[in-house]
Amino acid sequence: MIDALRILDRNAERWALLAFYAMLVATMFIEVLRREIFAHSSIWGEEIVRYSFIYLAWIGAAAAVRERGHIRIDVVMHYVSPGTRALLYIFGDLVMFAVAVVALYWSLETVLVSAKFGSVSHGLRVSMVWFLAAVPIGFALVILRLVQSFLRDLSDLRNGRPVYEGDRLFD
Repeated sequence: MIDALRILDRNAERWALLAFYAMLVATMFIEVLRREIFAHSSIWGEEIVRYSFIYLAWIGAAAAVRERGHIRIDVVMHYVSPGTRALLYIFGDLVMFAVAVVALYWSLETVLVSAKFGSVSHGLRVSMVWFLAAVPIGFALVILRLVQSFLRDLSDLRNGRPVYEGDRLFD
C-alpha cells in the first residue's frame, strides 16, 4: 500500500498530464480532419480541447511546484549560504501557499455557485462543475505539493543538506 502511494505521489501528475494531452491532441486532430475534409466541425470538439488545456495548465502547475520548475529569478541564490537559500525557498513556498489557499477558497465558491444553478456547457451539455473544478483541483494539488516542498526543505535545513533546487533547464 505504501509503495502504491509512493508511485502515485511520483507519477500522478505525469499520468494525468499525459491523459489530458492525449485527449487534447486526438480531439484537435479529429476536428481538423472534420473541418478540412468534411467542411464540418463540432462544438463539443472545441470544448474538449479547451477544457483539456485548462486541466493541463492546473495539473502542470502542481507538477512544476513539486519539481521547483516554475520560472524564477535565482541570481541571488548563488550568493547566499545554503541555510539562507533554504530559508528563502521556505519563505517563497509560504507566500505561494497563502495565495493558493485564498485562490482555492474563491475558486470553490465558483464551483458551488455553478452547482447550485445547474449550469451546463454549450456543446457537451455536461455540468460546468466538472470543468470549473479544474481550478480548485489544481490549487489543492499545488497546496499539497507546497506542503511536501516545505517539509523537504525543513528536513534539508535541519540535517545540513543543500536544499532541493529542481532540475536546471540550461547549464
